[in-house]
Amino acid sequence: MAAPAASRTAKSAARAVATGQQPAVGAPVSPPVAAPGQTAGVPSELFYRYPGLEKTADLPALREFIGECTRCKLHSSRTNLVFGTGNPQAELMFVGEAPGADEDLRGEPFVGRAGQLLTDIIERGMGMTRAEVYICNVIKCRPPDNRNPEPDEVAACEPFLFRQIDLVRPRAIVGLGTFAVQALLKVKTPISKLRGNWQEVRGVKLMPTFHPAYLLRNPADKRLVWADIQEVMRLLGKPIPQRGPRR
Repeated sequence: MAAPAASRTAKSAARAVATGQQPAVGAPVSPPVAAPGQTAGVPSELFYRYPGLEKTADLPALREFIGECTRCKLHSSRTNLVFGTGNPQAELMFVGEAPGADEDLRGEPFVGRAGQLLTDIIERGMGMTRAEVYICNVIKCRPPDNRNPEPDEVAACEPFLFRQIDLVRPRAIVGLGTFAVQALLKVKTPISKLRGNWQEVRGVKLMPTFHPAYLLRNPADKRLVWADIQEVMRLLGKPIPQRGPRR
């Protein structure tokens, strides 16, 4: 028996949204359904935007779902989509703003000068390795000239970030810099007022702190980031090394 026309239209609309295309005007879509394991109170519309996203069972499946993304205008100028890297079951996740030139070329987050400083924080400061943590960005494609991502670009990309958080399920997230923290928390509060104070996103503790690129310009504030990182280490039950990151 043939499926009703409305059902066929809804399925076509769902496929169109998942691939970044716009469904036909007036095409019905199913009501939002919370993802399995999703924290109570978490906005399900993040998954509603891309039907099927909630069914991705691990990071490789999520990366496959994203594909060679054309869901926003950033795809036209990127070299590589920068998904994320590290331990898929990490206790600790770092979230930055967007890829820069080095990251765009290599397809890996935080590999430029700011990335070297982040590695120093992780390895010398925390006594861990990059392979033990998970690192990603709010935006997966480099904005031209490293400009701030625009609202439509954030809207297109944030469901993938939040699915990464759901799949890794870290004990703590370190939000790096103004843009990343404001995007995670949906606030406009300056990072100078947010840093050092625990927040929560998708049921996970979030520690806002300054971006490593900011520290390259303002090295005196490394002491503030080190204080924030020590709070994260206490939460994770990690011993605090006597020797912190290079000053």
